[in-house]
Amino acid sequence: MPEQLSFDLPVREALGRDDFFVSPANAEAVAMIEGWQGWPARKLLLIGPEDAGKTHLAHVWAVLSGARIIAARDLAGADIPALAQTHLAIEDCDSIAGDPDAEEALFHLHNLALAEGRSILMTASRPPRDWNLTLPDLASRMQGTPATILREPDDALLAAVLMKLMQDRQLSPTPNTIPYLVRRIDRSFAAAREVVAGLDALALETKSPITRHLATKLLDK
Repeated sequence: MPEQLSFDLPVREALGRDDFFVSPANAEAVAMIEGWQGWPARKLLLIGPEDAGKTHLAHVWAVLSGARIIAARDLAGADIPALAQTHLAIEDCDSIAGDPDAEEALFHLHNLALAEGRSILMTASRPPRDWNLTLPDLASRMQGTPATILREPDDALLAAVLMKLMQDRQLSPTPNTIPYLVRRIDRSFAAAREVVAGLDALALETKSPITRHLATKLLDK
């Protein structure tokens, strides 16, 4: 068979439940998402590093619960009473620290949505104690929210993440490419995303398929 070359195709991120690989690094978080109707106080904080799958799980939960997904930074000026009428996934809550309007909006939305009997999933890259919130009442609400953690990947999860990132870019690596990358790159989600983007660019530049040889060429630069 002829080798498959790489083409400049759009990135389409797969965000369904079947696209999320479960390993010991994330099994607790997945169980919490799937068992969302049993959350204490009807809220959960999902914490994990960049590219760990927080947005993916937020979309999974939105399908399960019918929730609306909104970025925390977009809350300032939003119609808070209207938002509070549905379950909510609020992303990157730690990004609004120091923005008084966004902090105030999140505080009121949190209280109103729970009072309306809705559930709230919030995502962040760090625990609330490290957010440096300036609104004390919001800080206390966040620190009192039950949390689950997405941890850095083990080998099996890293391999699955690399494969998913390549599929999102419509890339088809040779069978020995993924195991080779797992042995060579840092065990982090950020490293996986960086190396797949690099391979995509190098494959386009050299008009080459995604192979172990191409991976070596990239990593040994």
